Amino acid sequence: MKKNLPIGISSFVEIRSEPYYYVDKTQFVEKLVSEGKYYFLSRPRRFGKSLFVDTLKQAFLGRKELFQGLYLEKNWDWSVRYPVIHIDFGGGDVSSAEELKKWILIQLKRCQRTLQIECEYLDDYRSCFEELILKSYEKYKQKVVVLVDEYDKPILDCIEDRETAKAVRDVLKNFYSVLKPLDAYLKFVFLTGVSKFSKVSLFSGLNQLNDISLDKRFAEICGYTQEELEEVFREELEDKDLELIKCWYNGYSWLGEPVYNPFDVLLYLKKKTFHPYWFETGTPSFLIKLLLEKRFYLPELENLVATDSLIGSFDVDRVRPENLLFQAGYLTIKRMFRLADKILYELSYPNKEVKLALNEVLAEYFTGDTGEVSLKTRDFLLALEENNFEKMKKALESLYAGIPHDWFRRNELFRYEGYYASCFYAFLCGSGLEVIPEDITNKGQIDLTVLYRERVYLFEFKVVDGEEADAKALVQLKEKGYHKKYEGKCKEIYLIGIEISSGERNIKGFFWEKLN
Repeated sequence: MKKNLPIGISSFVEIRSEPYYYVDKTQFVEKLVSEGKYYFLSRPRRFGKSLFVDTLKQAFLGRKELFQGLYLEKNWDWSVRYPVIHIDFGGGDVSSAEELKKWILIQLKRCQRTLQIECEYLDDYRSCFEELILKSYEKYKQKVVVLVDEYDKPILDCIEDRETAKAVRDVLKNFYSVLKPLDAYLKFVFLTGVSKFSKVSLFSGLNQLNDISLDKRFAEICGYTQEELEEVFREELEDKDLELIKCWYNGYSWLGEPVYNPFDVLLYLKKKTFHPYWFETGTPSFLIKLLLEKRFYLPELENLVATDSLIGSFDVDRVRPENLLFQAGYLTIKRMFRLADKILYELSYPNKEVKLALNEVLAEYFTGDTGEVSLKTRDFLLALEENNFEKMKKALESLYAGIPHDWFRRNELFRYEGYYASCFYAFLCGSGLEVIPEDITNKGQIDLTVLYRERVYLFEFKVVDGEEADAKALVQLKEKGYHKKYEGKCKEIYLIGIEISSGERNIKGFFWEKLN
């Protein structure tokens, strides 16, 4: 749909210099307000959370003129206007609890100016917040709406410093605790964020908060469905490959219909080229360090099974990689199922953008690379194109040679077979190759399988302590008969056994054999 609208309504963008394009999500505004009072929504960054918060704000302010032609125009009581306190933590960077207190006071002073209210407690953020709610109620003779956007950003800003993060968390906990005792003065409370911290640690004073992050009824509250994409952007999509767009940018699921990342779609339509636009807006440095610290086996990212607790809330001193990967948008729900009395979730990459970009960064970090992974990728792809195994070996030797020796002094990574397989897996995925990790056969599972131009390459890894390589990895591949899965499906089948020296921390043996 096209319409000349002021900024601040639902999910829209000006792609060209003429009309605005928007996707009407206002039905969710009416649904939320009619069914409850306290809500929390977790979604990845740049997924439209702030835009939805602003839509809520404009509705409660009674700005009917902004909603012409939208669902809410005829499904909202425009005769009532409410005082709105809007706190946005997305615009500031916090490095200490004291900085956070100052930032909260800045936000509250801005709200005072907007509401034309003067508070006496100008140096106490908690008392000021409480006073602002009460005075707003008294002045406007209506219950107060509280909207908090990016509630968790102050914690995430300093998550690598656990003690500072705890101190920041305690300030926020004290701040949000103001709300529960003032229930009689509140009309509606809505908080958004990327991560979901434990209610015990952050919202102990707000236990009535309804988390709709995995509520199927609100699964499409942010993001574009396939129908919305094709209807709203019909003209821009006339000469585009819809399946390829879907492969790159769709796939995010919160137990409902998969949706597109709006940020990616809008930039793709503007620039007309596929690129990891969303991924490049943030560097997951803490997450990558956590994956290494926990010795996470990267091929598991293709098909990770998690419980409610693993993808649910967490705390500063109890962070799991699975949790951050899901909440930050690097993994998404592919299906939900039950085993006994447990609800389990199968997680994987949402789309091609995330798989390519994340693994490229992982390959660089896990190998201590200084920006040369792209060159090694080029060398490996050329070797694969030529089917030149000596060049493949040299490219991998160069990859492993970059691993910092200091990492091995601090832990036992040099004895960890999965580490070398993880490095190779990230390298291959970041190259854009079709990779199958832990490829299951009726005889067992292959460490890594690569499909390329009607050829299949089966890889097996071994860490060896001795001076000489003995081709045991290749022998295992042959004895297990893993290749039979691909007989008749690929023109050429190759077995490759890679043996890593625990002493030299690089390839000791690289053995290969063609089977057909």
